[in-house]
Amino acid sequence: MELKEKIQNKTAVIGWIGTGVMGSSMFGHLLDNDYRGYVFNRTRDKSAGVTKKGAVWCNTPKEVASRSDVIFTIVGFPKDVRKVYFGEEGIFKGIKPGSVVIDMTTTSPSLAVEIYNKAKESGVHSIDAPVSGGDVGARNANLSVMAGGDKSIFEAVLPLLGLLGKNIVYQGTGGSGQHTKMCNQITIAGTMIGVCESLLYSYKAGLDTETMLKSIRGGAAACWTLDNLAPRILNRDFEPGFFVEHFIKDLGIALEEAKNRNISLPGLALVHQMYIAVKAQGYGKKGTQALMLALENLSKTN
Repeated sequence: MELKEKIQNKTAVIGWIGTGVMGSSMFGHLLDNDYRGYVFNRTRDKSAGVTKKGAVWCNTPKEVASRSDVIFTIVGFPKDVRKVYFGEEGIFKGIKPGSVVIDMTTTSPSLAVEIYNKAKESGVHSIDAPVSGGDVGARNANLSVMAGGDKSIFEAVLPLLGLLGKNIVYQGTGGSGQHTKMCNQITIAGTMIGVCESLLYSYKAGLDTETMLKSIRGGAAACWTLDNLAPRILNRDFEPGFFVEHFIKDLGIALEEAKNRNISLPGLALVHQMYIAVKAQGYGKKGTQALMLALENLSKTN
């Protein structure tokens, strides 16, 4: 039976590696839709939610790959992706011919291409499919998915991706999904500092910030960050939907890719430095909205 048919009939076995802030919810949606699955996470306790839903624990990524038809990965940093795929107990040590790997981590486009080429050599298939939408999008299965790889394989796994997100777009060959995610993160960086500076200005000007937001949310400034993160900032909720330290990683990748292409991105470089300051203040494990804390510190506002 072809993989596409197995996915449609829900007989495809799913492997999942990475059950953090987003991964646990995402895998949960597949399990809730009657797919069988195997799971590995560096910290076993963080997989408790999906094992309660029927996922079977494995001790290594290699073991997950040996038992699965489609293996999803969503981990922290490029070094983690490399270990999960190329390590001694990694996916490529145990993967079955004809399987598909789908990396949903935000990582470097060059690493995505490396995985794509290794998959080809190994008789398997690779899709790089980073996502946007944070913890809220993951919980609500409303993520934006940016996919790179062979189009026929993308179309085969589309029913699975459709259980995780609403805006799923094929971008092109291997690495294209990661390049698109860099565009996403560059946009978010500029938007985030704009939203934080707007809230800071509102406070200093003596406005009722909630009332101010009612106006600008309905105009040209309308955006996801205003709707979802501005309320958290006002409530002094800096817990992560997406970690500061992971965003620093993403912005660093984007700057490196830009450097390799002789592109000057001064706005991105500024926000990258601001987030390094946030981490230096001890907020690396907070959400990206913690940028406000660094700006408040500069303006002596708290």
